[in-house]
Amino acid sequence: MEDSTLSELFWAVARRLRHLSRETLEPLTVSPSQGRALAVLMRHGPIRPGALAGHLRIAARSATEVVDDLEGRGLVRREPDPADRRATLVALTDAGRATGERIKAARHAETERFFGALSAADRAELARILRELRD
Repeated sequence: MEDSTLSELFWAVARRLRHLSRETLEPLTVSPSQGRALAVLMRHGPIRPGALAGHLRIAARSATEVVDDLEGRGLVRREPDPADRRATLVALTDAGRATGERIKAARHAETERFFGALSAADRAELARILRELRD
């Protein structure tokens, strides 16, 4: 197999997954970046905006825009950092946690449909390969 063929196949699958993710999030009226931010907050709890930007691999000002949008929708709130009153933490509201759970469930269902065409052995092998590449 040529490297370009492997690369083309990989990026075609990645594009398809991104498209499916957008479709999955559309009924929840959440953008992909907002969905990723909610997932980070669900995983890590309240964190500083700079740390959120780091997890999302985006510029701090872009993270501020995401937080502003989520805060405007009542999904997150800014609160003082108890370790440093000059700093701010971003925390999920109850509505944000509920939305995050709906996103998680929708993505899980979409993932099951997408990878459902693979046998259990193929899925296990793909997971092994992806973990190896990630690590």
